[in-house]
Amino acid sequence: MRTVTVVGASLAGLHAARELRAQGFDGRLVIVGDEPHRPYDRPPLSKDFLTGRADEDQLALTDAEETAELDAEWLLGVRARGLDARGRTVLLDDGRTVSTDGVVVATGASARRLPGDGLAGVHTLRTLDDARALRAELTRGPRRVVVIGGGFIGAETASSCAALGHTVTVVEAAPLPLVPQLGAEMAAVCATLHRRGGVELVPGASVAALRGTVAATSVALSDGRDLPADVVIVGIGATPNTAWLAGSALVLNDGVLCDDGCVTSLPRVVAVGDVARVGGTRAEHWTSATEQPRVAVANLLAGRTVECATAVPYFWSDQYGARLQFAGRRREGDTVRIVEGVVADGAPADDGFLALYERDGRTTAVLSVDRPRPFMRARRELVRAEREQPTGGQAQPTDKGVQPTGGRTRSAAL
Repeated sequence: MRTVTVVGASLAGLHAARELRAQGFDGRLVIVGDEPHRPYDRPPLSKDFLTGRADEDQLALTDAEETAELDAEWLLGVRARGLDARGRTVLLDDGRTVSTDGVVVATGASARRLPGDGLAGVHTLRTLDDARALRAELTRGPRRVVVIGGGFIGAETASSCAALGHTVTVVEAAPLPLVPQLGAEMAAVCATLHRRGGVELVPGASVAALRGTVAATSVALSDGRDLPADVVIVGIGATPNTAWLAGSALVLNDGVLCDDGCVTSLPRVVAVGDVARVGGTRAEHWTSATEQPRVAVANLLAGRTVECATAVPYFWSDQYGARLQFAGRRREGDTVRIVEGVVADGAPADDGFLALYERDGRTTAVLSVDRPRPFMRARRELVRAEREQPTGGQAQPTDKGVQPTGGRTRSAAL
């Protein structure tokens, strides 16, 4: 390959570019990004950046020295609108085309929105520009803030708003926030962090409408309640950015379907990060964006699937002065055992706890609140045990999903 194009100037896209150079690709490297910014770190947007403890220069993921070493063509502030595999071309919104031999899809995801979120005072938090707008609004004096969605972004944003002295309410449609990730028992424990931080949690409630004419004035719930609001933050998940790939022959289903090595159904095209459904799973986590590119690039350069992404899922979240860390694959029916610390009356002690999820005598996942060292030991043990488990074949994308291939490799020539 003489040219490789990375579509998405994201964390995953940057890591893919780094891996291309580290793994010996010395050809033309093009990086396309729809935002005008060079790659930046997103996790601080809902935390230190929002509260003013970090500035934009601290978010940057590259410096002048690395930019020179990558020797890439940066096409920023322009959105990809199509992939022509037959013509080996990435089509851009401004009419330009990029001829290429290989493609890394790293276009990430966009925040889901609610009807009526065009009102002033209604925000999502996904990009640097989102964070800029929200931070500016939160500096205008005390505000009544309603956060819709109690997931990680919602909880972290609520925590930051509370730290800034605002009155905060979190509305969560599920009976408890984070149930899909943590299970009901541990989700109930972590929900107490909201109350500990002085934030009102309204679980099991759905939003009927955002009220207001020019600016938002309240959030109407389906049970008839009306929550006054000066600022509304919508944190109800994200949708993978795949619209530009429609008609490309890639298999799309809540992301770009890939085998276990991030290889797609099109030759010489791999996908990484929030947009990629790898081996049947799409994981919107920082670790996926940083670990998948090494495997994806190895397979892209090899022209077939020679490596699989086998990392144990891991994520963390900072809320109300506490750090939550989770690793593994929890399933319904797993039992939970507190092995360090104390959980009393459904609330963690001030010094946190460490919990193991278990099934058939085997640890499947580990959760900690403010127990980083014990957590890292348990995570290492989990990774070691995972590597010792027998593995099946790779997964290959099809129009019906991801099907096992029995470990065969695939040809890939765009």
